[in-house]
Amino acid sequence: MKEQLIHYSINIGSAAVILLVGYFVIKYGSKLLHRALAKAENGKYALVVRFVTSVAEKVAWAFVAVMALEKLGVDIGPIIAGLGVTGFILGFAFQESLGSLASGLMIAINQPFKVGDFVNVSGNEGTITALDMMAVTLATPDNRKITIPNKAAWGQPIINYSALDRRRVEIIIGIAYGANISLAKSTALEAIKGVPEVLEDPAPMVEVKSLDDSAVTLTVRAWAKTPDFWKVYFAGIQSVKEAFDRVGVEIPFRQIDVNVRQLPQNLQQRA
Repeated sequence: MKEQLIHYSINIGSAAVILLVGYFVIKYGSKLLHRALAKAENGKYALVVRFVTSVAEKVAWAFVAVMALEKLGVDIGPIIAGLGVTGFILGFAFQESLGSLASGLMIAINQPFKVGDFVNVSGNEGTITALDMMAVTLATPDNRKITIPNKAAWGQPIINYSALDRRRVEIIIGIAYGANISLAKSTALEAIKGVPEVLEDPAPMVEVKSLDDSAVTLTVRAWAKTPDFWKVYFAGIQSVKEAFDRVGVEIPFRQIDVNVRQLPQNLQQRA
C-alpha cells in the first residue's frame, strides 16, 4: 500500500508538472505565434491571427491534458472515442454556430469591411463597431446596436460605403414642363459647383433624366470624398433649390391633368 501511495504521488506530481510546464510553454508559444503571424501579415488579417492563435492554444492544451491523464494511469482510448461521438452530436446541435464560425473565417480572409466602415449588411446600414469570428456589430445612424451572425452577413450582398476614397452624389430634381431646360441645367451646374466639398475631377454634370407625369426630371451628379458625401448631398439640394428660386425656374407640385370632353349626340341619347 505504501508503494502504491508513493507511485500515485509520483504520478500526480508528474501530471502537475506537465500541466504547469504546459501552461508556461503554451502561454509563451502563443505570444510568439501571435507576434510572428502579426508581423508576417502586417496587421491586415488581425482577425485570422487571433483565430489561428486561439485554435493553436486549444490544440496544445488538448495534448497537455492527454499527457497528464496518461501519467495518472487513465485509459484515454474510451475518452477519445467518447469525445468523437460527443463532437458529432455537438456539431449537429451547433451547426448554425459552426456556420457562423466558418463565415467569420471567410470574412477575416476576404475583409469586405473593417471596424469603422459604414456598410449595408443583410439590409442593415450602420458603422462597424466590433468584429469577431461569430458576429458583426453595427451602430446605426440613429444609434441603435445591431448584432448580425457572420453566417447571415456573409450569405448576403455586402455594400461598403467607406471602402473607396470617393463617392458620387446624385440629386434628382424636377422642373416644370414650361421651364427653360437649358437655363435650369446651367443654373443647377453652377449651384453644385459652388458647394465647397465638391471635387473638380470628375467634373459635376447635369442632364435630363426622364420626362415624368408632372415634371421634367433632372439628375445632378457630383463627386465628393467619402466622408463628405452627406454634406455635399444636403448642401447640394439646398443650393440648387435656392438657385432655381433666384432665376425663376419652377419646381412643380405633383399634378394630374383631367380633360373632360362632351359625348357625341348618339351616346348622350343612349345615356
